[in-house]
Amino acid sequence: MASGEVTQQHGDVAVAGATSALPVGTVVTNSGRISATRFPGQVPTTPPFSRDELIGLDDALKDASEKALVRFSVYIGDLGADPVADARQILLRAPEPANGALIAVSPNTHDTVVVSGVRVADRVNDRVAQLGVTAAVTSFRQGNLIDGLIAALRVMSTAAAPS
Repeated sequence: MASGEVTQQHGDVAVAGATSALPVGTVVTNSGRISATRFPGQVPTTPPFSRDELIGLDDALKDASEKALVRFSVYIGDLGADPVADARQILLRAPEPANGALIAVSPNTHDTVVVSGVRVADRVNDRVAQLGVTAAVTSFRQGNLIDGLIAALRVMSTAAAPS
């Protein structure tokens, strides 16, 4: 995809197995988010974001999840030749994937994909995904990935909140 182009998808993500299969150094927090560590020597050894940016993103994930009653997750990294299929596989590894929504961003290819679980697909639909991605694009183009993700989470959670 060219820079700035967007892909969104929602729908039929099934429930994955129990979270007991998480890798060593990974836990599910009280809010249901996954927190993971890296062993010495694993690449990258430090996150590309500041502590304040990570705290802001963490707060936005928590707030969005509570507001919309959807387990929002964010993935930043390479997505393969089929970004939507890869995003679905990533969502399957999240807690309660049927009740979740994932914003996946591949910075190198400029792909942004939103997928949602089967139980929330009616609320986190194509329209909501487009609203979120539109809210993020300006910050993404300015090189502010975290700001864009926070904006997307805020807009999507407002649009997906139960009536």
